[in-house]
Amino acid sequence: MHKTLTSLAATAALALIAGAAPTQTQAQTRNCGDHAQVVERLASGYGESRQSIGMGADNTVVEVFASLETGTWTITVTAPGGPTCLVASGQAYQNLYEDLPNTDQGA
Repeated sequence: MHKTLTSLAATAALALIAGAAPTQTQAQTRNCGDHAQVVERLASGYGESRQSIGMGADNTVVEVFASLETGTWTITVTAPGGPTCLVASGQAYQNLYEDLPNTDQGA
């Protein structure tokens, strides 16, 4: 149950931030940096690798990094030509491959 709630929280956070391109002011107040440096830090410091990637509003790139061994996860947002910012992190990450629910109303 706890793992499912954590996954739901991560999904909700991703949905909320997908449209939030980091501005210069936000970049100064968040943990932001060069994309290659952020990826290296997540890999070397936390054992996290990219698990998913998608495009958000205003062509932002939203990425989820996670360690399948430790369960830590981090969500980043990268603005076009801008910094990569850490926007959420947590524990108990798990990959889910769920089928769509059956929405047929019957015959």
